[in-house]
Amino acid sequence: MSTITLHRIPANGLEVNVAIAGQGPAVLLLHGFPHTWRLWAHIVPALARDHRVIAPDLRGLGETSRPGRGYDAGTLATDAEALLDALGEPSAAVAGIDLGAAPAFLLALRRPERVRRLALMEAVLGPLPGAEGFAAPWWFGFHAVPGLAETVLAGHEAEYVGWFLDAGTRADGVPPEVRAGFLDAYTGSGALRGAFEHYRAFPETGRQILAATGAARLVVPAMAIGAHPVGDRLERQLRPIADDLTGHVIPDCGHLVPLDRPDVLLPLLRDFFA
Repeated sequence: MSTITLHRIPANGLEVNVAIAGQGPAVLLLHGFPHTWRLWAHIVPALARDHRVIAPDLRGLGETSRPGRGYDAGTLATDAEALLDALGEPSAAVAGIDLGAAPAFLLALRRPERVRRLALMEAVLGPLPGAEGFAAPWWFGFHAVPGLAETVLAGHEAEYVGWFLDAGTRADGVPPEVRAGFLDAYTGSGALRGAFEHYRAFPETGRQILAATGAARLVVPAMAIGAHPVGDRLERQLRPIADDLTGHVIPDCGHLVPLDRPDVLLPLLRDFFA
């Protein structure tokens, strides 16, 4: 089993905290909220048997820099490309979940030569048709109001983040050591601001997705993976614009797919990325 090492990598004006393991063709894993690279803790070692696995903390999250701007998915896609450049990787298979799905999608759409294969899971891609019936969760609006959520949640980060972790998993839940890392990463007003800026950039991300899909099709082989609550809506969004798409809905699985059902997700990713 390959050893996971942590690095501080300068990329696109950031100091990116990134976990790296293994050797071989690169695989880039992009997490969401309220996660860090440790969302992939059960996935990285197995993928690293055949790949160089690269799992960064996104801009503003975990141990990566928290700049005042740039939280739209287009800038996050540029962050990801700059990280690949800094690590000497001309291309990678890319997986994104939750907040990490939109930047992974835009990177593949805008720079298909950099993305060998694309796996997206448990996300809705902004205003694209196909996700009808999926109501935006209440916290989207709460997080979007500048300064509000940081003020309200000060001193209660563990309860708030813990609710998302419990709601996003079934069966055994989040392992204690992973949960502790997530709670630590989202404690403090600066950490909360970095998280909520992603939601405040959703309108710009939506415009970027519409512009990109109006100008190009998704030509790289892609896989959409759903669970609860997204189901097959992501696949339905991608189907009209993708040249090569497979879809899977994992039963009895919560939103945090890599932690809730790694036994199902890992074979899907290994076969798809092989």
